[in-house]
Amino acid sequence: MVRVATPREKYLTVHGRKPVLEALTGGLPVARVHLADSARGESAEAIVAAAAGRGVQVNRVSERRVSSISRHPKQDQGVVADVAAPRLQSLMAVLEQRTGRSHATSVLLLDGVHNPANLGMILRTATAAGIDGIVVPDAGTAEIGPLTVKASAGVAFQAPILRIDRPEYAAAQLSDARFEMVAVEAGGSDLFATELSDRVALVLGNETAGISEPVLEYCTRAVSLPLANGVESLNVAAAAAVVAYDLARRRA
Repeated sequence: MVRVATPREKYLTVHGRKPVLEALTGGLPVARVHLADSARGESAEAIVAAAAGRGVQVNRVSERRVSSISRHPKQDQGVVADVAAPRLQSLMAVLEQRTGRSHATSVLLLDGVHNPANLGMILRTATAAGIDGIVVPDAGTAEIGPLTVKASAGVAFQAPILRIDRPEYAAAQLSDARFEMVAVEAGGSDLFATELSDRVALVLGNETAGISEPVLEYCTRAVSLPLANGVESLNVAAAAAVVAYDLARRRA
């Protein structure tokens, strides 16, 4: 039986009247717009007109339906757009593919990255470095919304994002798929002097609290970035950029 991808495995959602209108007028690959029956006014009319101009389908649905898609009923303003993200998949779907283009060997697992700007920058740099997958759990991670998209300079829609509910589920699935789980945290061995497996998942934790215990239990060892001149730590997005390009260097 062929597995059919769900909408959450194919599209990123943009909600709010201004962000949706900007997505339509800015050339993003909008697949469809969901507009609440109660949505009225100039902004709603502008969205309908912009969608018509691009041949994008507008579905008039209930407010409850819009909220169920956006998951942000207080901020969606009665509208949400599905934007095609060709490299977006569920983590499980990728792990089921042992060969071919979707076969992943280098993965970043984000555990509690709350800041949407940091998430956006991570998506941008990891994509640029050629990382096979960036695991972005729903729980504890910033949403891939307007702030994240802006910080990624639009790269979020092209990033190899791997969906899953919780970071500990991701750690368990990656471990079962024979990925070496490596924590990136203070006190680990020097990343640049450490041999890594050909099939590796590097875990980046919360900006202040670090990696959560349920995820840390799956990590077999830790690596850290060498810091000089009294600098105690790096911003998680900066650390992710260094890690991603070190992985790229090793593959080259």
